[in-house]
Formats: sequence, structure tokens, C-alpha cells
Amino acid sequence: MDIRIAHSPDSDDAFMFYALAKDKLDTGKFHFTHTLQDIETLNRKALNGEYEITAISFHAYVYIADKYMLLPSGASMGDRYGPMIVARQPWSQDSLRGKKIAIPGTLTTAYLALKLFQPEFEAAVIPFDQIMNEVQQGSVDAGLIIHEGQLTYASQQLHKIVDLGEWWYRVTRLPLPLGGNVVRRDLGMDDIREISRLLKESIQYALDHRQEALNYAMQFARDLDTKTADRFIGMYVNERTLDYGAEGRKAVQELFDRAFAAKIIPNTIRAEFVDQ
Repeated sequence: MDIRIAHSPDSDDAFMFYALAKDKLDTGKFHFTHTLQDIETLNRKALNGEYEITAISFHAYVYIADKYMLLPSGASMGDRYGPMIVARQPWSQDSLRGKKIAIPGTLTTAYLALKLFQPEFEAAVIPFDQIMNEVQQGSVDAGLIIHEGQLTYASQQLHKIVDLGEWWYRVTRLPLPLGGNVVRRDLGMDDIREISRLLKESIQYALDHRQEALNYAMQFARDLDTKTADRFIGMYVNERTLDYGAEGRKAVQELFDRAFAAKIIPNTIRAEFVDQ
């Protein structure tokens, strides 16, 4: 049975899916093929239910919950860290009101968190890997950075204005849920549960064989040195990635509830997870 897994071309996702990509596990009747695309493209394709398994932003889940369920492992959460706003000048956080800010996509959780933090700004959608350059060049006032940029922005002489993961923790005392993996409902619960088990095994394999999985992930590390890539992977693939836990699930629901209360999303939504 062919199962397409779609995820971002990032070192943390590559690390997470290493065991499946390199046939380290007995996957039984399932044959997994991997498609790599940026997260906003994956969000958009999930609207049409294109892939059996896909990484998505939690913001996007609001619009695809009729087609997909959340897998209980595979989440990326920022534990007092997350997407950042950076600028050429060291502005105050209040100075962001009304500014033109580059964002990596309107379905990203980073954008949703920014809207919760500061509703009044002009959004300019720019591919995530071009945002820091656009800020440097002055075509936007500030940029909302995700992925490895959270560790490398200072090397481009940019200043951190706010870390949205830090801000979220101050107001909720919870980690900031950024992205997760979802599985298409039409596969049926028996296959969904088996796929869920295999995904968790893949994450566990990478954590248990860290150097091996890290060596594989380095090809997706976008010029990070090995030490920095290992640090980045550790930020987003950890014990919480194996299982959300009660706190992680609470954080996802808190995000949805606050987004609805702020009228950023059109309807209330309950996070529905695959039961193991």
C-alpha cells in the first residue's frame, strides 16, 4: 500500500523521518514515499487532501479537520522559543504596530501567533528562506522568521524584536504549538493506527541513533554547521515530538481557542487526535 508522506525540506523533519526514508523499519504492507515542499505549500495542498500524511501548520488544521486527523506524534513545539520578528533596527515591540512585516504564509502558525501578539500590521507574503534578505534590503520593515533563521539571524546583522514562543509562554505558561503531522481520514482507522505507530517508531529510532540520523539530516540543514544543526533539531524533535502529552494537547486547543476569540479563525475547532 503506497503512502505519500509530505514534509518540509528541513533538518528537523529529515531527522524525524530518517528511519522511514532509509528503510530502517519493517513497515509491513506500507510503502512510504517522501515529498519535500515548504510548509505553506503543504498547508495549501492539505486543503484539497492531496497527501495521505502531511506536515501542516496548526493554523492550517482549522481548515482541514474534516479531511485529516492529528497524529499523536510528530509535533514541533517551541518551549519558550519559536518564530521571531527581526528587523534592521532594535525597535521596541510596540513599534511593530502598522509596520510592513514579511511573513512565510497566511496559513502558518507563525502568522497566527503574530496576529495574536500584534493584530495591526501589513503582511507581505514572502518565501521563508528569502525573508531575512528582504529585511536586510529594506523592502519590508521587519520579518517573521521560522526554521533555522531563529538561530542565524544575528549573523545577518538583524535584531530580534520579539520571540513569539517566549511571548506565548508568558501569557499561557504553555509551549507554542507550531506544526504537526496529520493523516487522511479516508484511510480507515486500522491503517491509520498502524501508520501512527510507524511514525512514532521512526522518531524514536532517530532519537536512539542520533548521530546516524543527524548525518542524514545535514543535507537539509541549509548551510548550518553540525553543532548548530544538532541544536536546531533538538529544539523541534524531542520527547514532546514522540507524544504531545497532556500539556502539548492543551497547548494546541489553547491556540485554537484564542484564535477564535480574536476572530482570526472563522469557527471553533476541537483538536482531534488518533488514539493509539
